[in-house]
Amino acid sequence: VNYLLSMVFIIYNLKLLIIMATKKKVVKKKKDIKISAGILYVQTTNNNTIVTLTTAEGAKVLWWGAGTQNFKWSKKSTPYAAEVLTKSILQEGKNYGLERVGIVFRGTGMAREGVFKAINETGMVDIEYIHEDTGIQFGGCKGIRPKRN
Repeated sequence: VNYLLSMVFIIYNLKLLIIMATKKKVVKKKKDIKISAGILYVQTTNNNTIVTLTTAEGAKVLWWGAGTQNFKWSKKSTPYAAEVLTKSILQEGKNYGLERVGIVFRGTGMAREGVFKAINETGMVDIEYIHEDTGIQFGGCKGIRPKRN
C-alpha cells in the first residue's frame, strides 16, 4: 500500500512539473504611445546630467541619465555627455512620432551647450520654447554670529 501511494505521489508530481515547464510566458506589449509635441526636461548638476522626455500634459515617456550612455564619474557632467544623451533621447522619441519639443532647464551644470548642439546637429525636432527653471536660493539658515573680542 505504501509503495502504491508513493508511486501515485511521484506520478502526480511529474504531471505538475510537465505542466509548469510547458506554461507559456506572457510578454507584455509596449504601449503604442504617439506624441507629436513633448517637453524635454534637462537637469544638470555638478555630477550628472538627466534628460526626461514627457508628453505635453507631463506624462513621462523616456528618461535617461548620462550613466546609461556609459559615461562614468566626472565625465557624466560634461557637455559632450549631454550631447550624446540628448541625441539618443531624440532618436528614441522619433520612434514615438516626436516632431516639436519645448526645453526646460534645471540646475547649474555645464551641459546646456551640449543639449543645443545635439538638437541643432540632428535637426529631428523643432524647438517651441526654452524655459529656465533653476531655483534661486533666498532666505536660508541663520548665519553665524560674529565673534566678540
